[in-house]
Amino acid sequence: MPKPRTTSGGKNLISERLVELRKQYNLSQRDLSRKLQLAGYDIDKNVITRIETNKRYVTDIELQALSEVFSVSCDFLIKGEQ
Repeated sequence: MPKPRTTSGGKNLISERLVELRKQYNLSQRDLSRKLQLAGYDIDKNVITRIETNKRYVTDIELQALSEVFSVSCDFLIKGEQ
């Protein structure tokens, strides 16, 4: 059985908001990866690239890590709601 996709065919719901947040914080993908690793999450630049380009599903742990690093809720990352 194929995995679910968004209505636009993407593999995750957070790609656009992740790009916006990263740019808002003036972080490169590599900078974000370092920040995540300092917070104890093993998420490298390639994972961030694939999430942002909607070519990768996001795990619950990655969602939690991103919400912690950016101090936003998981709902914000998924739905755009605070």
